[in-house]
Amino acid sequence: MNTGDSGRLLADRYRLTAELGRGEVGVVWQGRDEVLGREVAVKEVRAAEELSPAEVRALYSRLEREAMTAGRISHRNATTVHDVVIEDGRLWIVMELVRGLSLAAALEAEGPMSPAGAARIGAEAVSALRSAHEAGITHRDIKPSNILLGNDSRVVLTDFGTAQVKADTAHDRPGAAVGRPEFLAPECARGQDPGPAADLWALGVVLYLAVEGVSPFRRDTPGETLRSLAAYTDADLPPMRRAGALAPVLEGLLRTDPAERTTAARAERLLRVAAAGGGPRATAPSSPSSSPSSPDAGRTDSGEDGDGGDGGRRGAPGTAPERRTASAPGSWDADRGPRGVLVLVAGLLVLLLAALAVAVVLR
Repeated sequence: MNTGDSGRLLADRYRLTAELGRGEVGVVWQGRDEVLGREVAVKEVRAAEELSPAEVRALYSRLEREAMTAGRISHRNATTVHDVVIEDGRLWIVMELVRGLSLAAALEAEGPMSPAGAARIGAEAVSALRSAHEAGITHRDIKPSNILLGNDSRVVLTDFGTAQVKADTAHDRPGAAVGRPEFLAPECARGQDPGPAADLWALGVVLYLAVEGVSPFRRDTPGETLRSLAAYTDADLPPMRRAGALAPVLEGLLRTDPAERTTAARAERLLRVAAAGGGPRATAPSSPSSSPSSPDAGRTDSGEDGDGGDGGRRGAPGTAPERRTASAPGSWDADRGPRGVLVLVAGLLVLLLAALAVAVVLR
């Protein structure tokens, strides 16, 4: 797995053209599908060095099945998986190429977002999660670097399934912590396996970071972060200063008990209201449901971590930074949307009526 792979042809079809990035679970390439004549992203998933050859084969077999399952997700806000290739003992996942910025890169470049802008991103991401959960797929690694802001104004959730590599690094220990610690749900920090509700918790942490500019649960070390989350109660949520109408949604997503957490369907409804400039009428969490639907400075669909950050600083109660609200590139901030146009139109109508009245008087 090196730059010598540039120009390599996989499965007599996918030509690797340029390395886009690398992280803890693999290397991502820009490639070209020479059969269909389209650009693609190709991710080589690498197994941990301590795994035995038999464990690597078992891991790749499982990843192949999971990638094929993820390929059944047909949603505009989820990365499309085109193919899986195992060649020379190496596994490659072929995906759609998304041109744009990761949310992590956008936050690093421009700082916190407005509540409406963050809510729009959240609504699109949770819509993709609903589709995945209905297909029986849990993401397990929601973070800003796995949310892409496409140049075509799409929000795209990427890297479904590859978190399994991290779990297998721990030799499939039940409850092994998967994902960046600060985005882990409390039940996962306590050793439980992640379920759909853990994805919703992680999205809540991402949106808190996006709007407040600080990571609410990050501590000085990963170990301290895990211990803090394992002991977390609802009263420990750091206060929000910038979230506005988004605050009740975040409180619902960040409930300690997974059964009391806001469901994906309700979260999407509330986020779309907040994105339109409105707000929920009540802060009470939704009723429990057992239904499955109940940050990387990269430019493309890599889902890889750059410097280890995800666009935010370590948080503690009352430490939200006083930074200016800024939208991510591509007009992701929704505050400059349809309402401004309506105000302008209303003003023009008033001027037109006044002019007509003057004309009548002059007659």
